[in-house]
Amino acid sequence: MSELHAVVTGASSGIGAAAVRRLTAEGWRVTAVARRQERLAALQAETGCAVIVADITSAADVARLAQAVTGPVHALVNNAGGAVGWVTIAQSSPDDWLSQYALNVVGTVRVTQALLPHLIDSGRGDVINLTSTAGHEPYEYGAGYVAAKHAEAAMTRTLRLELTGTGVRVMEIAPGMVHTEEFSLHRFDGDQSKADAVYQGIEPLTAQDIADAAFYALSRPHHVSMDLMVIRPREQGGATKTVRR
Repeated sequence: MSELHAVVTGASSGIGAAAVRRLTAEGWRVTAVARRQERLAALQAETGCAVIVADITSAADVARLAQAVTGPVHALVNNAGGAVGWVTIAQSSPDDWLSQYALNVVGTVRVTQALLPHLIDSGRGDVINLTSTAGHEPYEYGAGYVAAKHAEAAMTRTLRLELTGTGVRVMEIAPGMVHTEEFSLHRFDGDQSKADAVYQGIEPLTAQDIADAAFYALSRPHHVSMDLMVIRPREQGGATKTVRR
């Protein structure tokens, strides 16, 4: 088969950047999508990927993305997402709920809609949605993110049903605790000490671990669909069970 092409959102850091590095190392042509041009430029210099600056919560940006992508597209890795705040529902801001839903759910839907014709036309399209174990079990103080990721997971299952028979695989990777440079820092509004405390006493997953999983799913024979991969650190038994040293 000719060169395979993947589009990766949220590619300026963390899991998205790791996925770009892994896929380009495996010989894929990759288009990296994110908001921060300077980070994309550095990733392009490192990996040779193509880059498109876009905010997936903007309908205009996603329309421009769809026009700018050079087909065919064989894989869409919907990685862009994030959490805001660590508070009870009673204390939470509805604006934070809306922003998390707009990014994790509606943004993923926008990009998927925009690139679906490319994926179908490729003859072997794949959609990977990076959700979270938060999309499968709740925990206290993160209900806005939990609710958004539950919605994204439900959307993924629905999309799989709707695309069955089109030749497009729809797969979900749901990571547990992953230590990246920005996820917890953003959740705790830039408080580095609170962000660091999340990972103390445990060996968390890395962005590279999740990039490995994404490549594994994409590299299975195309009649094989890895519908759901739940990946946690060994000492994280569940959302409310973590054993720390």
